[in-house]
Amino acid sequence: MKKLFILSVICLMNFLFSQTIDFKGCIPLFENQNYTLNKTGTDSFGKNIYITTPVNGDQPCGGVGVCEFKLQWNNTSSRWEFLADQGDGDFVNPFLIYYSTTANGVGINPPNITIGTWLENTSVTTGACGGNLTNANGTMTGDVRTTVLAVNEFDKSAITIYPNPATEVINITGLDNIKNLKIFSADGKLISSNINTKGEINISKLPPGVYFVEINTDRYSISRIKFIKK
Repeated sequence: MKKLFILSVICLMNFLFSQTIDFKGCIPLFENQNYTLNKTGTDSFGKNIYITTPVNGDQPCGGVGVCEFKLQWNNTSSRWEFLADQGDGDFVNPFLIYYSTTANGVGINPPNITIGTWLENTSVTTGACGGNLTNANGTMTGDVRTTVLAVNEFDKSAITIYPNPATEVINITGLDNIKNLKIFSADGKLISSNINTKGEINISKLPPGVYFVEINTDRYSISRIKFIKK
Protein backbone atom coordinates (compact mmCIF):
# COMPACT_ATOMS: atom_id res chain seq x y z
CA MET A 1 0.00 0.00 0.00
CA LYS A 2 2.82 2.41 0.87
CA LYS A 3 4.51 1.90 -2.51
CA LEU A 4 1.19 2.37 -4.28
CA PHE A 5 0.54 5.57 -2.36
CA ILE A 6 4.00 6.96 -3.17
CA LEU A 7 3.57 6.08 -6.84
CA SER A 8 0.18 7.78 -6.89
CA VAL A 9 1.66 10.93 -5.35
CA ILE A 10 4.48 10.98 -7.91
CA CYS A 11 2.02 10.57 -10.77
CA LEU A 12 -0.16 13.32 -9.38
CA MET A 13 2.84 15.65 -9.04
CA ASN A 14 3.87 14.97 -12.64
CA PHE A 15 0.33 15.66 -13.80
CA LEU A 16 0.17 18.91 -11.89
CA PHE A 17 3.56 20.01 -13.20
CA SER A 18 2.44 19.46 -16.77
CA GLN A 19 -0.53 21.75 -16.18
CA THR A 20 1.43 24.85 -15.12
CA ILE A 21 3.47 27.55 -16.81
CA ASP A 22 6.14 29.51 -14.92
CA PHE A 23 6.67 33.08 -16.10
CA LYS A 24 9.09 35.88 -15.36
CA GLY A 25 9.18 38.95 -17.54
CA CYS A 26 8.50 42.66 -17.92
CA ILE A 27 10.45 43.07 -14.68
CA PRO A 28 10.10 46.87 -14.45
CA LEU A 29 6.31 46.43 -14.21
CA PHE A 30 5.97 43.01 -12.57
CA GLU A 31 9.08 43.00 -10.38
CA ASN A 32 11.83 40.37 -10.42
CA GLN A 33 9.79 37.36 -9.40
CA ASN A 34 8.36 34.16 -10.84
CA TYR A 35 4.64 33.64 -11.39
CA THR A 36 2.90 30.29 -11.87
CA LEU A 37 -0.08 30.08 -14.18
CA ASN A 38 -2.28 27.02 -13.72
CA LYS A 39 -4.34 25.37 -16.41
CA THR A 40 -7.97 26.16 -15.57
CA GLY A 41 -9.69 24.63 -18.59
CA THR A 42 -9.91 24.78 -22.37
CA ASP A 43 -11.70 27.17 -24.69
CA SER A 44 -14.15 26.33 -27.48
CA PHE A 45 -11.23 25.81 -29.87
CA GLY A 46 -9.55 23.20 -27.67
CA LYS A 47 -6.79 25.57 -26.53
CA ASN A 48 -5.66 25.51 -22.90
CA ILE A 49 -6.30 28.45 -20.58
CA TYR A 50 -3.78 29.30 -17.84
CA ILE A 51 -4.36 31.70 -14.94
CA THR A 52 -2.44 32.66 -11.81
CA THR A 53 -4.58 31.50 -8.89
CA PRO A 54 -6.16 32.62 -6.75
CA VAL A 55 -7.27 35.76 -8.57
CA ASN A 56 -8.61 38.11 -5.93
CA GLY A 57 -7.33 41.50 -6.97
CA ASP A 58 -4.94 41.96 -4.08
CA GLN A 59 -1.56 40.82 -5.39
CA PRO A 60 0.29 44.13 -5.87
CA CYS A 61 3.49 44.42 -7.81
CA GLY A 62 3.62 47.96 -9.15
CA GLY A 63 3.26 48.88 -12.80
CA VAL A 64 -0.28 47.89 -13.77
CA GLY A 65 -1.14 47.50 -10.08
CA VAL A 66 -1.59 43.73 -9.76
CA CYS A 67 0.24 40.61 -10.81
CA GLU A 68 -2.61 38.32 -11.80
CA PHE A 69 -2.08 36.91 -15.25
CA LYS A 70 -3.82 34.87 -17.92
CA LEU A 71 -2.52 33.06 -21.00
CA GLN A 72 -5.16 32.33 -23.58
CA TRP A 73 -5.74 31.86 -27.30
CA ASN A 74 -7.33 34.66 -29.34
CA ASN A 75 -8.85 32.90 -32.33
CA THR A 76 -9.92 36.12 -34.03
CA SER A 77 -6.34 37.38 -34.13
CA SER A 78 -4.78 33.87 -34.41
CA ARG A 79 -2.42 34.48 -31.54
CA TRP A 80 -1.67 33.64 -27.93
CA GLU A 81 -2.05 36.52 -25.49
CA PHE A 82 -0.47 37.22 -22.13
CA LEU A 83 -2.95 39.30 -20.15
CA ALA A 84 -2.82 41.15 -16.83
CA ASP A 85 -5.97 41.66 -14.80
CA GLN A 86 -6.94 45.25 -13.99
CA GLY A 87 -7.53 44.37 -10.35
CA ASP A 88 -11.12 43.16 -10.39
CA GLY A 89 -10.20 39.48 -10.55
CA ASP A 90 -12.44 38.80 -13.55
CA PHE A 91 -10.22 39.50 -16.62
CA VAL A 92 -13.20 41.23 -18.26
CA ASN A 93 -11.10 44.12 -19.56
CA PRO A 94 -7.52 42.92 -19.03
CA PHE A 95 -4.31 44.61 -20.08
CA LEU A 96 -2.72 42.96 -23.12
CA ILE A 97 0.99 42.80 -22.22
CA TYR A 98 2.47 40.38 -24.78
CA TYR A 99 1.11 38.54 -27.81
CA SER A 100 2.68 35.84 -29.96
CA THR A 101 3.20 36.24 -33.69
CA THR A 102 4.86 32.92 -34.58
CA ALA A 103 4.39 29.22 -33.77
CA ASN A 104 0.77 29.89 -33.02
CA GLY A 105 -2.02 27.65 -34.16
CA VAL A 106 -0.59 24.15 -34.12
CA GLY A 107 -0.67 23.13 -30.46
CA ILE A 108 -3.18 23.35 -27.66
CA ASN A 109 -0.66 25.26 -25.52
CA PRO A 110 1.39 28.39 -26.19
CA PRO A 111 4.90 28.43 -27.67
CA ASN A 112 7.85 29.22 -25.44
CA ILE A 113 9.87 32.37 -26.00
CA THR A 114 12.51 30.53 -28.03
CA ILE A 115 10.27 29.41 -30.90
CA GLY A 116 7.58 32.04 -30.47
CA THR A 117 7.93 35.76 -31.03
CA TRP A 118 6.20 37.44 -28.07
CA LEU A 119 5.74 41.13 -28.86
CA GLU A 120 5.43 43.76 -26.15
CA ASN A 121 2.18 45.69 -26.48
CA THR A 122 3.69 49.12 -26.07
CA SER A 123 0.31 50.82 -26.36
CA VAL A 124 -0.35 49.47 -22.85
CA THR A 125 3.14 49.20 -21.38
CA THR A 126 4.53 52.38 -23.03
CA GLY A 127 7.70 50.38 -23.62
CA ALA A 128 8.37 49.76 -19.94
CA CYS A 129 8.89 46.00 -20.46
CA GLY A 130 12.03 46.64 -22.44
CA GLY A 131 10.93 45.14 -25.74
CA ASN A 132 9.81 41.72 -26.89
CA LEU A 133 9.97 38.81 -24.46
CA THR A 134 13.29 36.99 -24.92
CA ASN A 135 15.63 34.72 -23.00
CA ALA A 136 17.57 37.84 -22.05
CA ASN A 137 14.70 39.52 -20.23
CA GLY A 138 12.34 36.73 -19.19
CA THR A 139 11.43 33.04 -18.93
CA MET A 140 8.39 30.99 -19.84
CA THR A 141 8.67 27.31 -18.95
CA GLY A 142 6.48 24.33 -18.11
CA ASP A 143 3.49 23.46 -20.30
CA VAL A 144 4.73 25.40 -23.32
CA ARG A 145 5.66 24.11 -26.73
CA THR A 146 9.34 23.80 -27.52
CA THR A 147 9.00 23.15 -31.26
CA VAL A 148 6.90 24.67 -34.02
CA LEU A 149 5.28 21.30 -34.76
CA ALA A 150 4.26 20.68 -31.14
CA VAL A 151 6.25 17.43 -30.91
CA ASN A 152 6.22 17.70 -27.13
CA GLU A 153 2.51 16.88 -27.39
CA PHE A 154 2.81 14.04 -29.89
CA ASP A 155 5.12 11.10 -30.49
CA LYS A 156 5.90 11.22 -34.21
CA SER A 157 7.17 7.65 -34.10
CA ALA A 158 3.58 6.48 -33.53
CA ILE A 159 2.75 7.24 -37.18
CA THR A 160 2.96 4.36 -39.64
CA ILE A 161 2.87 4.71 -43.44
CA TYR A 162 2.38 1.43 -45.29
CA PRO A 163 3.21 -0.09 -47.63
CA ASN A 164 6.43 1.79 -48.11
CA PRO A 165 7.63 1.53 -50.87
CA ALA A 166 4.18 1.45 -52.53
CA THR A 167 2.75 1.37 -56.05
CA GLU A 168 -0.98 2.13 -55.74
CA VAL A 169 -2.01 3.33 -52.28
CA ILE A 170 -0.37 4.37 -49.03
CA ASN A 171 -2.15 4.15 -45.68
CA ILE A 172 -1.46 6.28 -42.60
CA THR A 173 -2.17 5.00 -39.11
CA GLY A 174 -1.49 6.34 -35.63
CA LEU A 175 -3.50 9.56 -35.90
CA ASP A 176 -7.13 10.47 -35.33
CA ASN A 177 -9.14 13.27 -36.92
CA ILE A 178 -7.03 13.65 -40.05
CA LYS A 179 -8.23 16.74 -41.94
CA ASN A 180 -5.81 17.13 -44.80
CA LEU A 181 -2.94 15.29 -46.48
CA LYS A 182 -0.40 16.99 -48.74
CA ILE A 183 2.21 15.33 -50.92
CA PHE A 184 5.47 17.06 -51.77
CA SER A 185 8.19 16.06 -54.21
CA ALA A 186 11.77 15.56 -53.06
CA ASP A 187 12.58 19.15 -54.11
CA GLY A 188 9.75 20.57 -52.00
CA LYS A 189 7.14 21.13 -54.72
CA LEU A 190 3.51 20.63 -53.66
CA ILE A 191 2.13 17.73 -55.72
CA SER A 192 -1.35 17.35 -54.25
CA SER A 193 -3.53 18.46 -51.34
CA ASN A 194 -6.50 16.35 -50.33
CA ILE A 195 -9.26 16.68 -47.77
CA ASN A 196 -8.86 13.21 -46.36
CA THR A 197 -10.23 11.73 -43.15
CA LYS A 198 -9.41 8.09 -43.82
CA GLY A 199 -5.63 8.32 -43.94
CA GLU A 200 -5.45 6.77 -47.40
CA ILE A 201 -3.84 8.26 -50.50
CA ASN A 202 -3.96 6.98 -54.06
CA ILE A 203 -0.47 7.44 -55.51
CA SER A 204 -0.93 5.34 -58.65
CA LYS A 205 -0.46 8.33 -60.96
CA LEU A 206 2.75 9.55 -59.35
CA PRO A 207 6.01 8.89 -61.19
CA PRO A 208 8.40 6.59 -59.30
CA GLY A 209 10.54 8.43 -56.79
CA VAL A 210 10.88 9.81 -53.26
CA TYR A 211 8.04 11.89 -51.83
CA PHE A 212 6.98 13.42 -48.53
CA VAL A 213 3.55 13.57 -46.96
CA GLU A 214 2.41 16.37 -44.63
CA ILE A 215 -0.40 15.42 -42.26
CA ASN A 216 -2.80 17.93 -40.73
CA THR A 217 -5.23 17.00 -37.96
CA ASP A 218 -7.48 18.95 -35.62
CA ARG A 219 -4.52 19.47 -33.28
CA TYR A 220 -1.26 18.80 -35.12
CA SER A 221 0.66 19.54 -38.27
CA ILE A 222 3.22 16.76 -38.82
CA SER A 223 5.42 17.72 -41.71
CA ARG A 224 7.27 15.80 -44.38
CA ILE A 225 7.29 12.08 -43.64
CA LYS A 226 9.09 10.24 -46.41
CA PHE A 227 7.65 7.47 -48.60
CA ILE A 228 8.77 5.89 -51.87
CA LYS A 229 6.65 5.33 -54.97
CA LYS A 230 7.81 2.31 -56.97
